[in-house]
Order: sequence, then C-alpha cells, then structure tokens
Amino acid sequence: MSSPPTMLPEAFTRAVAGLRAVTPRGEIMVEEIGAPQRLAPYAFALSATVLRDGDEIATGRLILLHDPAGHEAWQGTLRLVTYVTADLEPELAADPLLPGVGWTWLTDALDAHEAAYIAIGGTVTQTMSTRFGDLSGPPPGGDIEIRASWTPVSDDLGAHLLAWCALLASTAGLPPPGVTALPQPRTH
Repeated sequence: MSSPPTMLPEAFTRAVAGLRAVTPRGEIMVEEIGAPQRLAPYAFALSATVLRDGDEIATGRLILLHDPAGHEAWQGTLRLVTYVTADLEPELAADPLLPGVGWTWLTDALDAHEAAYIAIGGTVTQTMSTRFGDLSGPPPGGDIEIRASWTPVSDDLGAHLLAWCALLASTAGLPPPGVTALPQPRTH
C-alpha cells in the first residue's frame, strides 16, 4: 500500500480555500468536519446548523470531493455533495408540491449566486410523523430532506457555498437577509 502524497492538488487546495473564505449569514453556523475518505482521493466537509431564536431549525452537510483523474459521472474532477434537512409544519410537509419547490430552492440558489454547475442530480424527500403510545406527546410533525450533488465548472467555490447557505435558509424558512420576520402569534 502506497503512502498518500504530501502535496495536495492545486485545484483541491483552491476549492477548499474558496469554501473557507465565505462568511455565512448570522443564523447559519458552519464548521469543518471529518470528510468521508472512500468516495474520492481527496475530500473536505462542512456541517451547518441553522438557528432561529436559539433553536436548531435545519442542518446540513456539504462535501467536496476531488479526483484528479476525473470521474465520468461527475463530468469533471470536483464534485459537491449536500444533505439538508429541516422540520416543517404538518400542513407544509403534506403539500404535494413541496419536493419540486425544495429542488428549486437548490437550483435557484446556485443560479442566483452565479455558481455555475453541470451534472446535477438528487432527491427531495418529505415525511410526516404521528406519535402513538409511549411516544405520544408532540403534535404530528414533518420534515424535508434534500440530497443532491453537482459538478462546479471551476474550482472557485465561494459562490457555491453562498448558494448552499441560501438553500439552508430557504429550507429553514428564514426570511431573506435584511428582512425581519414577523413574530408568530402565540396560541393559548
């Protein structure tokens, strides 16, 4: 078994630097995490938590994969893979249009941030949960899960991270930056 090279490929180094250079909006906490090691020769990963009023309302992971030899399915040498999930109100989670809307949150965010990409694919899953018996208590709930991957057309990934943060914000139901959400009415 050969030892890994000590020098990282320049494209991977630039891509990681682009991801690290972005400061997300204040409600999104991003941190570096261990990357999966068997998906590509080089990998880097970020985890995000979206907070509203101190409560976690969405989470996500963004993984950068790099194979200097290229990958036919990727149509390139770099690949971004994401997983985003958020709790939803039962009415929203039951909406049959939700998967299509969730997918456009991703593609619109990439397009709005001019994060050029090819070979995009993924799934949007919506689930509803009702608790019974010893697990009864909270009212029915739902969630959305977006799993996707795409190939950036360059190794400057700052725009891709901004787009990923916009996806997280949309999934969490955050208002656009600079807009203050109205307080939710309290029920007694």
